[in-house]
Amino acid sequence: MLENLQPAAGDALIALMGQFRADARNDKIDVGVGIYRDEHGRTPVMQAVRQAEQRLFDEQQTKAYVGLAGDLRFNAATADLVFGDAVARQQDRVRAVQTTGGCGALRALLDLVAVSRPDATVWLSDPTWLNHYPLVNAARLKVAVYPYFDAVTQTVNIDAMLACLSQLGPADVVLLHGACHNPSGTDLSDEQWLQVAELAAQRGFLPFVDLAYQGLGRGLDADAFSVRSLAARVPELLVAVSCSKNFGLYRERVGCAMIVHQQAATAQLAMEHLLVVLRGNYSMPPDHGAAVVATILSDPALRQSWEQELHGMRARITDLRQAVTAGFQQQLGHDKFAHIGRQLGMFSLLGLSNAQVQVLREQHAVYMPGDSRTNIAGLQHSQIARFVEAVAAVAR
Repeated sequence: MLENLQPAAGDALIALMGQFRADARNDKIDVGVGIYRDEHGRTPVMQAVRQAEQRLFDEQQTKAYVGLAGDLRFNAATADLVFGDAVARQQDRVRAVQTTGGCGALRALLDLVAVSRPDATVWLSDPTWLNHYPLVNAARLKVAVYPYFDAVTQTVNIDAMLACLSQLGPADVVLLHGACHNPSGTDLSDEQWLQVAELAAQRGFLPFVDLAYQGLGRGLDADAFSVRSLAARVPELLVAVSCSKNFGLYRERVGCAMIVHQQAATAQLAMEHLLVVLRGNYSMPPDHGAAVVATILSDPALRQSWEQELHGMRARITDLRQAVTAGFQQQLGHDKFAHIGRQLGMFSLLGLSNAQVQVLREQHAVYMPGDSRTNIAGLQHSQIARFVEAVAAVAR
């Protein structure tokens, strides 16, 4: 049977990681992989995480299954983190389950959509995170694209976006980046989020928010404005949360899938179907990472420590963006890359061609995907001058 398989198209980013590892040059720079790094090039374990893990090591008495929905403390604490004060007012409307990472949340909710509406079309932003496509395809749902990023002005093309969404209806799901858009780094303004929310309420399409970077853009509450504004205005909403970036728990695979519905009974019914989906996938989720997050969010001292360190990460990303922008200004004598300093989160699109990216890789040992998505948060200050010089050399 297996000999009938045809060669599979490999993941370009995974292949890029392999090429970087194989490169013997000592001055190579990796701005491709989407992970946060400190000034030593490490992805650190946060102090609050270390303390929570020690507490779990000392106190945990069992390794029994946690149940299909996962850690209930984690689910409640994550819902509170995302929805804030709105949870108290909308508790009956919200259902949350622990998943294996943000990808697990996305896939589980897409499978739920497929159960509820097999003919649904999932609309992705242009551009979007590349893994959104295989996740939607794996759920056997149709894919379409809505306008989002204007590469010339380096802004959201809001008029084109709203014009497209105004044509959608109840058979459509619109996947939205809740904060720190990947790959562009360009977010909707609060006013624009309200416009999208009102349009969703009018047209009846289902908003589906991918919230992978809460706290790394403008702050924990400001980055949740998207979800909270939608929850207050639409009858139903899906949210996929990742704790990889803001808790630094990449390898622990901690995520949360959330359902919001105006009718508590429907929210519960959807939750029951979601659990069936999970049972047919990986069944019980892993415990450790979610228990760490629950421990941090339920302890005032640990939470304060985590928020302070998260603030430091966000400030460092902002500082890197300003330094890169200043470097390009000095190197080129113009503001072609000024948008990097205005954008939020880990990523920016440099607007380079695939051929220019190839030259960067071969001649300058600078690694990024073919669309020139750059992980600004992966740079060290000591690398900025060489990074800017290399990009400027191919961009002139």
